[in-house]
Amino acid sequence: MYNVVVIGGGIVGLASALKIKEANPKLRVAVVEKEKDLAMHQTGHNSGVIHSGLYYKPGSLKARNCVDGYNELIKFCDEEEINYELCGKIVVATNASQLETLNMLYERGVQNGLTGMKRLVRDELKAHEPYVNGVQGIYVPQTGIIDYKAVAHKYAEKIRHFGGDIFPDNKVLDIKETNGFIQVETNRQTLTTRLVVNCTGLFSDKVAKLTGVPVNYRIIPFRGEYFKLKPEKEHLVKNLIYPVPDPNFPFLGVHFTRMISGGIEAGPNAVLAYKREGYSKSDVSLSDLAGSLAWKGFRKVAGKYWKTGLGEFYRSYSKSAFTKALQELLPDIQKNDLVPGGSGVRAQACDKNGGLIDDFLILEAEKVINVGNAPSPAATSSLAIGKHVASLALSRFDK
Repeated sequence: MYNVVVIGGGIVGLASALKIKEANPKLRVAVVEKEKDLAMHQTGHNSGVIHSGLYYKPGSLKARNCVDGYNELIKFCDEEEINYELCGKIVVATNASQLETLNMLYERGVQNGLTGMKRLVRDELKAHEPYVNGVQGIYVPQTGIIDYKAVAHKYAEKIRHFGGDIFPDNKVLDIKETNGFIQVETNRQTLTTRLVVNCTGLFSDKVAKLTGVPVNYRIIPFRGEYFKLKPEKEHLVKNLIYPVPDPNFPFLGVHFTRMISGGIEAGPNAVLAYKREGYSKSDVSLSDLAGSLAWKGFRKVAGKYWKTGLGEFYRSYSKSAFTKALQELLPDIQKNDLVPGGSGVRAQACDKNGGLIDDFLILEAEKVINVGNAPSPAATSSLAIGKHVASLALSRFDK
């Protein structure tokens, strides 16, 4: 018997469970995770960037959670001695047509409370990144690098310290209400609880349907593929180099990231994955693919962004095209400087009208809290999201 069962052992689910236990240690809390280990999907496959809050619309949940979560994450890592580095990044306009968006990003950063940002002209860009190509840029000192899988495991360690339970290798099969309690049935056991918190990322819509709430969105999986620079070419990148993003498309474009564990990643692109956990081109689920293609909202997205989408697919199958995209930022990069890197799959929520939901989305019922959409910067924001979820959860027990 539990007060709260959190479904999903990624960084958001673990942060939510941790914040609930910190706020009220007397509550019995469990986390169930279908994999044999924690943080195996979005948490364990992201680029490891600590986001500053530069990109997000002022006043949005995304912006508030990023800035608050950033501060909480840094404090947590300092207290728990988790390795990170605030190395800063530059956002680069490679031509004059991008300057309006670059200026808009700078203003957003100011409105979101970022301090110490600098506008950079060409020579100043070279001072930060000697090999970069650009006409203007922004330096953002708050951006950093970290291993989010290590952070997630530290959350789990503290949950157990507070008396919470974590059950890996427990895939949820059904959720139903019996005699005023929720029964969470997994492949190994049935847990009885007063409240369910759904933090299942790539499966958030499917699990939300199990909880009985109306679900007017679908998770569309987008795979991001990376290359790595050969060691002898790593000197071309000092820290993090980002392009000016397309303001209408919820992806940041191919960029260069120095990793906390060493090495430089280049990417990602953004292509429709053929499976919700499809990390390679050969990973195919006919039911997942059919579900994406059958969704009216996705077909509208495809109709709107088909040129952008074709370019992303072309880069997925053509190393030369991927290299050309990278050369816009670093002209010295050559095709043979790149070796295959990792990949990740982003859970992108899409509504029926073709809107790619860009902000956090939480669907509630009396005994259910569904975190329906937690896009980047969810890892940076995890403790702030967890605190918000905990406040919603605790309000059920304060009545």
